Amino acid sequence: MPTHYLACDLGADSGRLILGTLDHGKISVEELHRFPTGAVKTAGALHWNFDGLINELKNGLKKAAARNLPIASISTDSWGVDYVLYDERGLPLLPVWCYRDARTAAGVEIVKEKIGWPQIYAETGIQFMALNTIYQIVTEPAERLARTKRLLLIGDAFNFFCSGVARNEVSLASTTQLYNPQTRTWSKKLFAALGLRENLFAPICASGTRLGPLKKNLATEVGLPQIEVIASCSHDTGAAVAAVPAGGENWAYLSSGTWSLMGVEAADPVITEQSRTLGFTNEIGYGNSVRLLKNIVGLWLIQESRRYWAKTGKKMEFAELEKLAVAAAPFVSLINPDDPRFLSPDDMPKKIAGFCTETGQPVPADIGAYVRCIYESLALFYRCTLRKLERLTGKKIERLHIVGGGSKDATLNQFTANALKIPVLAGPIECTGLGNLLVQAIALGHLESHAAAREVVRNSFELKTFTPQAPAEWDAAAKRFEKLLS
Repeated sequence: MPTHYLACDLGADSGRLILGTLDHGKISVEELHRFPTGAVKTAGALHWNFDGLINELKNGLKKAAARNLPIASISTDSWGVDYVLYDERGLPLLPVWCYRDARTAAGVEIVKEKIGWPQIYAETGIQFMALNTIYQIVTEPAERLARTKRLLLIGDAFNFFCSGVARNEVSLASTTQLYNPQTRTWSKKLFAALGLRENLFAPICASGTRLGPLKKNLATEVGLPQIEVIASCSHDTGAAVAAVPAGGENWAYLSSGTWSLMGVEAADPVITEQSRTLGFTNEIGYGNSVRLLKNIVGLWLIQESRRYWAKTGKKMEFAELEKLAVAAAPFVSLINPDDPRFLSPDDMPKKIAGFCTETGQPVPADIGAYVRCIYESLALFYRCTLRKLERLTGKKIERLHIVGGGSKDATLNQFTANALKIPVLAGPIECTGLGNLLVQAIALGHLESHAAAREVVRNSFELKTFTPQAPAEWDAAAKRFEKLLS
């Protein structure tokens, strides 16, 4: 008999409720409900409309109930670092802040005064990013924290809404820069240095933890039975990597979406002076594996540029932008995607133009030139990142798996293969939702192991292979690009 599961997949741009069906060693997915998740600006500050997102989940659950299928379980995954504070009654304290809000800069300064960056990295193995939870939580007013009984990260807040059980799943907890991957606990040292209560953050649970049944009142409201609620991999990248259809060794992954997360799976964290200076992070994956990776601003650059062009009357689909990029001249202008200016929203083309002017390059002449500039720059940044991964692990990486929404962008995939000079295997697109669903299946005993889950992905989806082209041109561009990183 086919087995059905629900995955609520929350991205920084949109959210979905996905129906997964496991049948005879294959899995299929169907999007039941899609909704925007974008942050809203109120009085100059960026927040998430948390109540609105919860209502969208309920709308999706009603659609699932209407299908009259025997659904086994549900789990939510989300972006990292952001959180919800809850009072004694279990009610959320609004607002729920967005990691792109400018308050994080003040948080960095507050933390700097209390503990040094080398100590933070030694304790957590997480790369410095001003948006990390550690820099957000210290900006909270003391009276708001005093009213807080517990803190849950976004994906886990949705699991709490569904089950009534408050746990921070380890893959999402590891994004906070307050988790110690060696002791596998919240960092008492950092909590003490920052004056945070040890019981502020809800307890940590393993990936694939069964939290309990769907709350009775919620089940009644949406028309579902009390299906199991599972903390699968609550971090979207953790879920995506869990579903990478790889076998054997010497492969890397790139979870390509709003963010590009590039890395390898490791048995143990790599927390060294070299990994710190190279900006690598040690996030936790399924089965307490370590995702040694780098967070890279990814298709956010395209998304924000497209948003700006739409405001000026030039509304285009992503496929149209890709065609314009293919027609544009190669390697005219390049940017460093890691430059802090590209983290914040609003008028991305202006920021790109500013970078080009400052570095003595031509400003892109038209939309196609802007998109090509972004594509080429991302591919070259992936090349630099891969070389650093090889240095840290001492292993030559022989192939790259690209998963997530960006895996359908054939031009960027080909540019990535060209830049890296290794084969790129693209797909599946729905890797985040798949990982969420497959970890649920493992937790319920419907799949015997993680390896079996990856085999299901390979059996279910056709991967597209991109082989490297034009090595001399890309080598020359890489030399130019590396000068922009200093």
